[in-house]
Amino acid sequence: MVEIENDRDAVQQSIDALTIAITIRSIPRILQPLLMTDLTIQQLKVLSVVVTTGRGATGAGLVTTFGVSMASMSKLVDRLEAAGLVARSTDPEDQRVRRIIATDLGRSVVRELMAARPELGGEVLAGLTIEELRALETGLRAVSRELRKAKD
Repeated sequence: MVEIENDRDAVQQSIDALTIAITIRSIPRILQPLLMTDLTIQQLKVLSVVVTTGRGATGAGLVTTFGVSMASMSKLVDRLEAAGLVARSTDPEDQRVRRIIATDLGRSVVRELMAARPELGGEVLAGLTIEELRALETGLRAVSRELRKAKD
């Protein structure tokens, strides 16, 4: 049992080191789409929060999250709405509340910019053997399973 725990610790340390190395090597690929976007960092941050908010964000909630005035947030959301990245809608449960929801385009932009995994891109995976691809698939399924469990 002690040997298994030692092996597990060694493998986890190796995974940590590999993850750091992969992240460092992936930075140029991650930055490329960010450098090509017309969104400001603040707009991207707000859009990311809106995308990850299930029912849609509220102006008041965004003001609290970002520590800015309602006027500043309203202008920022106006620009995101003009770009077709978010839409405002009335909350069905409280007509006084306006929800800010991401459009399909907004979700796509966040997915493209923030969720990109260049280390798992086609050109990288093309260099792996079928056995390595299957092992990677197994590992990623296990990680996905654990993330699902943690979310629930």
